[in-house]
Amino acid sequence: METNRQKKIGALLQNDLVDILQGEVRKNGITNLIISVSKVNVTSDLSIAKVFLSVFPSEKGPELLAAVKTNAPLIKHNLAQRVKNQLRKVPNLIFYIDDSLDYIEKIDNALTGNENPLVNPELLDKRKKS
Repeated sequence: METNRQKKIGALLQNDLVDILQGEVRKNGITNLIISVSKVNVTSDLSIAKVFLSVFPSEKGPELLAAVKTNAPLIKHNLAQRVKNQLRKVPNLIFYIDDSLDYIEKIDNALTGNENPLVNPELLDKRKKS
């Protein structure tokens, strides 16, 4: 269960990280990419922040995640400059790709019957008629 303090710090970090990451994307002249921070979870001791990134198009996710991880110290430094009046110590940032939208889309497609979620439906036991 997250405390109010964790939620507030998560929201603060989320807003600033969105600015930093989108600024970097713009600065590097990348036009066909949208990046956002979908969620930031801060540990109870406020030492680690798990940052979930949402990327469109999603195929660019792994490549972008690698670039973000490489630049994590720089991102943390930029973040520290922005939140120095609110936080004494900036948590260590761990980045992940948030694939929940892809997951939701898969479920949606399965429910509408557009796509069978089972790779091999023949493996299932046939229902017996009673």
